[in-house]
Amino acid sequence: MLSLLLPLFLPLLAVLLPLALIAGLLRTPRIKGYLGERWMRFLIDRHLPVPHYHALHDVTLPTVDGSTQIDHLLISRFGVFVLETKNMRGWIFGSEQQAQWTQKIYRHSVRFQNPLRQNYKHLKAVQALLELPDDNVHSVVNFVGSASLRTIMPANVTRGSGFIAHIKSFGRVVFDDEQVKTMLARLHQGRMAPGLQTRQQHLRHLQQRSDPQAQRGCPRCGNALVLRTRRNGNKAGQQFWGCSTYPRCRTLQAL
Repeated sequence: MLSLLLPLFLPLLAVLLPLALIAGLLRTPRIKGYLGERWMRFLIDRHLPVPHYHALHDVTLPTVDGSTQIDHLLISRFGVFVLETKNMRGWIFGSEQQAQWTQKIYRHSVRFQNPLRQNYKHLKAVQALLELPDDNVHSVVNFVGSASLRTIMPANVTRGSGFIAHIKSFGRVVFDDEQVKTMLARLHQGRMAPGLQTRQQHLRHLQQRSDPQAQRGCPRCGNALVLRTRRNGNKAGQQFWGCSTYPRCRTLQAL
């Protein structure tokens, strides 16, 4: 019986196996991130076009402690917008103050870094390079995919195409055309060359920052960070990175 049915199932398997492989690849973090960023590029090109907005994508900037990678940058007369894209599914829970947010898919929960905090470093790197005040640089986090935001989020946390309306809500002109050109030139000159080599170098920097034995530089003043231990409070005994020039510089980084 099996020998009779096998010829019937082989064509079906020839179709199903490639589909299963493709479905598996689409769920990997790298492919999901890539697809999410490509969708964002499409929306930006369609709804936030030149000359009102100038888009830069996959921007890696050098920092004191390595580098930082930015998904999307928009330079306009209305301000500079630093966008972080999250291609996720399920229910998303979090608040502006929480260090960790939660993704829930049925009964399975996963915690991930607050993307607002993740994007803060991106924003500060752009702000330092362009020498801009806080009021003119804006952080935006946008969830793509089937994610549903289940808690009240700040206005700069959006999903789908919601980031477009948020960016367009900034209608006051703060830069002239010449200033926009200058900022674009600085970013092109200051960014690391796009490509595989830069991506690999950035990944090495990320691994080094997560290694408690690696040497670190203070992102604020450039001096060495040293490993310290909390002595008081409910976090007594926990270790963290602190600037070696404390109390002159009070920079702290969690392990």
